[in-house]
Parts: sequence; structure tokens; C-alpha cells
Amino acid sequence: MIKVSSSKLSERSQIARARRWVVKIGSALLTNNGQGLDHAAIAGWVSQLVTLQKSGIEIVLVSSGSVAEGMSRLGWKSRPKAMHELQAAAAVGQMGLVQTWETSFKTHGVHTAQILVTHDDLSDRKRYLNARTTLSTLIELGVVPVVNENDTVVTDEIRFGDNDTLGALITNLVEADLLVILTDQPGMFEADPRKNPDAKLISQARAADPALLGMAGATGGALGRGGMATKVRAAQLASRSGAATMIVGGRLPAVLDRVYAGEDIGTLLVPDETPMAARKQWLAGHLQMRGVLTLDAGAVTALQKKGVSLLPVGVREVAGSFSRGEMVACVGPDGERVACGLVNYGAEEARKIAGVSTDQIAERLGYVDEPELIHRDNIVVF
Repeated sequence: MIKVSSSKLSERSQIARARRWVVKIGSALLTNNGQGLDHAAIAGWVSQLVTLQKSGIEIVLVSSGSVAEGMSRLGWKSRPKAMHELQAAAAVGQMGLVQTWETSFKTHGVHTAQILVTHDDLSDRKRYLNARTTLSTLIELGVVPVVNENDTVVTDEIRFGDNDTLGALITNLVEADLLVILTDQPGMFEADPRKNPDAKLISQARAADPALLGMAGATGGALGRGGMATKVRAAQLASRSGAATMIVGGRLPAVLDRVYAGEDIGTLLVPDETPMAARKQWLAGHLQMRGVLTLDAGAVTALQKKGVSLLPVGVREVAGSFSRGEMVACVGPDGERVACGLVNYGAEEARKIAGVSTDQIAERLGYVDEPELIHRDNIVVF
């Protein structure tokens, strides 16, 4: 039996008021169980999201609903199984979905941006970094990115499987602190409440608890591909970068306001590690190094004692063939490994800027992607 901890207001408040949220809303909610986009509900969530943004929370929205909205527009009563029909429904539905989000946010003077991705986009390191840079820029500009899987071109072999998984991967991508999954259930129960009316709502648990999947079941609704099991797996994925996950009923009044207030609603699944500790563990777990940067003594001391980023000026030599975003080893003048990290420039670019100050990068390359060769958040010092 899983040990369910009582939710403390202070702990929930601390998690909820983290810097960056990814909010995922499912098809059943968005389309009122397939009756077409629920404009009133969407307006309510948008109003709450704007309030959160004004409170200092950075928001990324992961929106399902393109296939369900397409089905509604085409008059289809059941979700098609043929890939070409799913793609057609997604193409039709995406038009209305994006227009609705844009119009609703515009009433509050907030801009939105459409981001369509496939699994290939997030598995290819270069496209992954490009997506992260684009999302980071939009967030800095105060724009709310609206992310969805690119169902019009995706195939079974490269799909995420469900938007809960997409939400978790976007949480990892933008290094969010909290993934909020709005669903048609109040949260996660110890058993299926439709079959066992005495089943208790789980207030809080560890995302990594193996007992959760056994309680979650496996089936989703008629409109979407996910179910409670996919939400648990999403929480486990999100926890890899140290993010907590809140699974909560999207139809609850002022649900996002109440999550922000730390109210004891829904199910909070917490990671075992803090965001930075989890990320450092992930970085340290890379076994394959694509190249080697030889540092001068000053750079070694700065990394070991100050926890700073690695700047090009501290690099003596660049060895190997690597691309932007790949893992490289950092060694001192004696050849002893002192760190490893994800590099911001490819090998040829790194050779051109090795040993130069940050203000000379543009002169050497003709452009500046990042002022650091490796950012401190992407480096592990041994």
C-alpha cells in the first residue's frame, strides 16, 4: 500500500509559486467531451493563466484538442483509427484551437505563439536546443507559447503517444519547476473511483513510487490517448529534471488560482531531487564524451571554487569532433578531468574562440549564440 503523505500548505505553496509552470490541458476538457471547443472554459483558464503571469510565474501551455476539435468540425462521432484521417482531423482542428487561444489571450493584452513539435524534434540535439532557445526567448518576451504535437505530419513511429508525455518533455526542455496536468478527474485515486466509490484521493506522493502505476490503470477516454497511467509516467519524466507534477481537475472553480494558493486539491507528485541536483545527476550520467576542452589553471580554479560558467578565454585547446549541445570533457593543464558539460558551440567554432574574451566572439564567428562556452547550469564539476 502506498504511503500517502498529508499535504502541508507551506510545502504546496512553495512548489506552486515556483518560477516556471508548464500547464497541460486535455482534449476532454477543451472540447467539453467532444461537443466542440468550450470557449467559456478556455476563457476561464486564460484569465487564471494571465493572473499567474502577472504574479511572476512564467507560463508554457501544452494544449491538446486539435484532433477532437477537427472531429467536431467534420461531424465525426468517434475517434478515427486510420493515420491519414487523424492527420486530417488535426489539420482542421488546429485552426480553431489556435484561433481560440489567441483570441482569448488577446483580450488580456497577452501575445501567444504556436509551437508544433514531433518526437524527432526533441530527440535531435540541434533541434532540441533550437526549440529550447525559441521557447526561452518567447518566455522572456512575456509571450505564452502554446505547444502541441504536430499531428498533421506525425506517424505512429515518432509520436509521443499522448500530450501528458509531451508536457513532461516540455517541462524538461524549458527546465520548469512545476507541471500542472488539468484532467477530467479531481486527481489520482488509490483505485478507479468509477468502479470503487470508496477509493480515496491521493493528496501527495513521490513521483518515483512504483505503487502508483499499479493504481493508475491503463485506459484513456474516447477522445484522447492518455489515461491516469500516462499522467503518472509524465510525472516520473518531469521529476528527472526536478519538477513536481500536479494532477488536478480542470473543471474545479478557479483551479489554477487554488493551485497557486497551495490549496489541498488534486494530487501532488514530488521529485526525489531538487531541480538542479536532478539535472546535475542527469549530466553526470553521460558516459560518452564527444570532445575534450583543455583549460588553463585559472579556469579550473574558477570552476571548482566559484561554480561559474566556462568562458572561451579559459580554454587552451579543443580536441574532438562535436556539435552544439553535445557532452564534452574538461581537463586541466595536467590532463586530469575536472568537469564535463553540454557545450554551446560546435568543435570548429570552439577552436576559433578558444582563448578569447567574450566580447571577441562576434569578431571571430560573425555572431554570438551564447557568451559562455558551457553554462554553469549545464556543467558538472568533479
